[in-house]
Amino acid sequence: MAHHFEIYRDKAGEYRVRFSYNSEVMFSTEGYSSKAGAQNAIHSIKKNGPAAKVVDNS
Repeated sequence: MAHHFEIYRDKAGEYRVRFSYNSEVMFSTEGYSSKAGAQNAIHSIKKNGPAAKVVDNS
């Protein structure tokens, strides 16, 4: 599996999403109180991510 989203629970018991590519975690989200919140984050990233602009502040 080259890339995937993973929903997991952190030490505080909140649901988080991390995205991995080639076994490397590229990003993880804030904590959500419900699993549905984490699932909504995945749907939002999939829907809005492809059109997102790149801001280079370097």
